[in-house]
Amino acid sequence: MDRLNHTWPQTFVLRGFGAPGPVRPLAFLATLGVYVLTLASNSFIIVLVQADAGLSTPMYFFLGVLSFLEVWYVSATVPTLLLTWLRGRPPIPAAGCFLQLYAVHSLGMTECSLLAVMALDRHLAICRPLHYPALMSRKAQLGLAGAAWVAGFSAALVPAGLTAALPFCRKQVAHYFCDLAPLMRLACVDTAWHARVHGAVIGVATGCNFVLILGLYGGILRAVLKLPSAASRAKAFSTCASHVTVVALFFGSAFVVYVGLPGSQAEGTDKCIALVYTFLTPFLNPIIYTLRNKEVRAAVKRVTIRVGTALNQH
Repeated sequence: MDRLNHTWPQTFVLRGFGAPGPVRPLAFLATLGVYVLTLASNSFIIVLVQADAGLSTPMYFFLGVLSFLEVWYVSATVPTLLLTWLRGRPPIPAAGCFLQLYAVHSLGMTECSLLAVMALDRHLAICRPLHYPALMSRKAQLGLAGAAWVAGFSAALVPAGLTAALPFCRKQVAHYFCDLAPLMRLACVDTAWHARVHGAVIGVATGCNFVLILGLYGGILRAVLKLPSAASRAKAFSTCASHVTVVALFFGSAFVVYVGLPGSQAEGTDKCIALVYTFLTPFLNPIIYTLRNKEVRAAVKRVTIRVGTALNQH
């Protein structure tokens, strides 16, 4: 029976994906493999940016911050996804559930702000190249990165706090992690007002950043089209292509789930789309940013040579 008293249950139950028994071990291994690769590739970028002086530019500083964020973001949801593959419908303590809800939304909204900061960095580099070193000083970089984290963790308090305050009659969460819409379906009361507040807060937080990104890239496009040669235009566009791809993946999937009112999605739809921004995007980011990046490949060679030389000396 799924009915409970009108209060927090001691535990919720994550229903995960309804896959046949023989498929679950394969899904577990595939998920675990992608998770390990995601952690390894993002950690590699963090170490590389710190280790190589050639990557000591604002663009790579923010890329390192994004990779650090992705390590935590993917780790907020994938462990419970692995548990659902392994154990079917694992229980999760109520406090742990709401903590996961807050972690996912705070890290997600931090990523929204950080992607906007990265767009600002590219805008200043291309549109105001002479003033760029002064405008994007180390102090400015740290301030912008810190502001993104503070904004994300502050904005997430509203949806997480309102959801945790609801009385719950049921405990089976139709998701692989604790998210807004699946939890609101378990409430004993009408959640239409909560859905509007959640939609407004998340819509403003993501929408403002998205509009800012569009405006900044509009300025970049105008500046690039004024460049005299096709080679210089191609180089300018190449520095932005990776970021635009990541923005489209992340914001596109997040808007579908959250900016449409939470609870309005059909059951099962939100958890499939959530795989894109909580699992696929953190996995693809290092590939998208480094696959055709000559500076990163050169940095890898330099660091490899330094490590090899150090080992030979011992």
